[in-house]
Amino acid sequence: MNYKIGNLFKGDKGIWMVLLFLCIISVVEVFSASSSLTYKSQNYLTPILSHSWKIVVGVGMAIFILNIPCRFFKLVTPALLLISFLMLLWVLFFGERTNDAGRWISLFGLQFQPSEIAKGTMVLVTAQILSAMQREDGADKRAFKFILIVVIPFIVLIGLENLSTAALIMVVIFLMMFVGRVPIVQLGKLMVGAVLVLALFIGLIYVAGNMESGTTTETQTEAIAQGKTEKSTKKSSSLLHRFATWKNRIDKKLNSKYVAPQDYDLDKDAQVAHANIAIVNSNIIGKGPGQSVERDFLPQAFSDFIFVIIIEELGIIGAAFVVLLYIVLLFRAARIASRCENNFPAFLVLGLALMLVIQASFNMLVAVGIAPVTGQPLPLISRGGTSTIINCAYIGAILSVSRSAKKKGDKLSLNEI
Repeated sequence: MNYKIGNLFKGDKGIWMVLLFLCIISVVEVFSASSSLTYKSQNYLTPILSHSWKIVVGVGMAIFILNIPCRFFKLVTPALLLISFLMLLWVLFFGERTNDAGRWISLFGLQFQPSEIAKGTMVLVTAQILSAMQREDGADKRAFKFILIVVIPFIVLIGLENLSTAALIMVVIFLMMFVGRVPIVQLGKLMVGAVLVLALFIGLIYVAGNMESGTTTETQTEAIAQGKTEKSTKKSSSLLHRFATWKNRIDKKLNSKYVAPQDYDLDKDAQVAHANIAIVNSNIIGKGPGQSVERDFLPQAFSDFIFVIIIEELGIIGAAFVVLLYIVLLFRAARIASRCENNFPAFLVLGLALMLVIQASFNMLVAVGIAPVTGQPLPLISRGGTSTIINCAYIGAILSVSRSAKKKGDKLSLNEI
């Protein structure tokens, strides 16, 4: 029996342990943080059963993918590129909307964000280009151009609706090119260009944001600021409808100043206010699982701000343990990559791990008030639809590399590291 179970959960045991702990924490904390969903459904089991089922499907997806030799991942790249591009175009014009953002597609009763698939596709493409154009002294200079030609159109399409995800992809691709030994001069030019584009884009945000803010009703603006979910199938008359939201978030972060507790408006900045209250009340060991108070007041407590609930219930120790899990994930991925004989699986496993860990960092920085609200969930912990399954699929790809990639010397298994 143990032998059969061992055959089922193949690959790097460290990665499996990280996935196991993240899933356990996810089930416990999502169950605790779903009080608003429980109230709406009048059934306290429905939200957690739905989330648990997605985790089970996600683990099954990871097991399925880890049994596919990593060399076959290259074969699906053209199809993934085409599908991702078409879905991003579709969601831009016909996507379902939540909180004034059209990011979702419904297909056969399933709602998902095409950007979740596009992220992994960009990592896969970048890994292939870098591996194919490696030379003894580093990557061929043309690799830089080829990567940008493929990646930039996707970043633009994603950024029109989901700026934080576009920024996440850019950071991951940049780090992959750095690891892939793309010439430093080219990376320096990219950084300078990115700064200039960012400056121009911020200027555009303020110009277009002032124009668009007049078309957003006061009720919509207040709901968005508080993080309340409002679903609609109607698109704004302009592709620039997100600029007002981005402008407000930047203004709040740049113009933030000390406000006395008795003067703080809990209705105007509900997310930040209740997140801070939850952190202050956590102490070292927290209130205990299921004992959160702010979950009843914090919008998106089960998703974007679940790290705050973890801090409140599990304390600083529990939060540090969650951070440690993501660090271990990145460390194990680096160890797997260092043992790979070929470049493609090494770049792929590093890119996928960086994507998950950097997204987790974004979420945590937002939760503790260091970064402006971005809407990035905590990978493998936040309650999500198909995003949970897709992130498990990325873990499956990492496990596939650990299991099937040709190893240097081919003497030790990666599981023996």
